[in-house]
Amino acid sequence: MDSKWPARIAGGAAGLANGLFGGGGGMVFLPILSRWGTLDQRKLYATCVAVIFPVCLVSAGVHLWRGSVSLSAALPYLAGGLIGGILGGKLYGKVSTKVLKRLFAAFLFYAGVRYLL
Repeated sequence: MDSKWPARIAGGAAGLANGLFGGGGGMVFLPILSRWGTLDQRKLYATCVAVIFPVCLVSAGVHLWRGSVSLSAALPYLAGGLIGGILGGKLYGKVSTKVLKRLFAAFLFYAGVRYLL
């Protein structure tokens, strides 16, 4: 069997989640890649971000093209996201993988509860 199938499946699942929900591909991609991938934890998080960025661009483009999102309504969130991304990139490597795992798990739990309520 081709050893790239797990990566293709993880990428497909992330893209599908992004397309269906307008985001969230990283929440799908990271657990799949950590299970099937061979990357150490630091490279795993960085790879997840690197893969999700173009997937998000494609999903955003489709939603913009279909008229289901207003670019002017999204701009304030984009500005905050850029600032948060810069801050997170600068903190990368300074936060232990144990803390990163716990933060990610807490975020998934919070998001799951929020969606259910």
